[in-house]
Amino acid sequence: VPQDVFLFSDTIRNNIRFGNPDATEEEIRTAARRACILQDIERLPQGFDTLVGERGVTLSGGQKQRISIARALIRQPQLVLFDDCLSAVDSKTEKEIINGLYEYLQNKTAIVVTHRVFALFRFDKIIVLDEGRIAESGTHEELLERNGLYAEMHRLHMEQEAGDDVD
Repeated sequence: VPQDVFLFSDTIRNNIRFGNPDATEEEIRTAARRACILQDIERLPQGFDTLVGERGVTLSGGQKQRISIARALIRQPQLVLFDDCLSAVDSKTEKEIINGLYEYLQNKTAIVVTHRVFALFRFDKIIVLDEGRIAESGTHEELLERNGLYAEMHRLHMEQEAGDDVD
């Protein structure tokens, strides 16, 4: 799932179904729920039949990214690559999406590229890159204990999130 999303000038349903043309209505709804876009879709006057403009211009960046995630999930892949595909959603929504995906990703391989370290705390292995090189690797807890780059990024994020809660 790329950061820059491409949506077709078609319905939301068909944009999701593109990942699996034989998908049932239930599978489409399940994929949308896992991508945390189902409620947004249901609030639209035409729901899944809402037409999105060329490249999805009628939707927010976060909505487009979540539809793209639903499109990937409907394929039921064993390997999923999320390339900073949640960059257009706020941190609260990203947490909801990651938590929703965590159960789905059990017994699957997921590679998650992100700048938001809190999204990674439940994953089996985290690899931290710095200037194109592996700086650290381990679990969330191991990396925090090492007090290296990951711990610093985590601390900065927690401070930023605490500041956002005050505003």
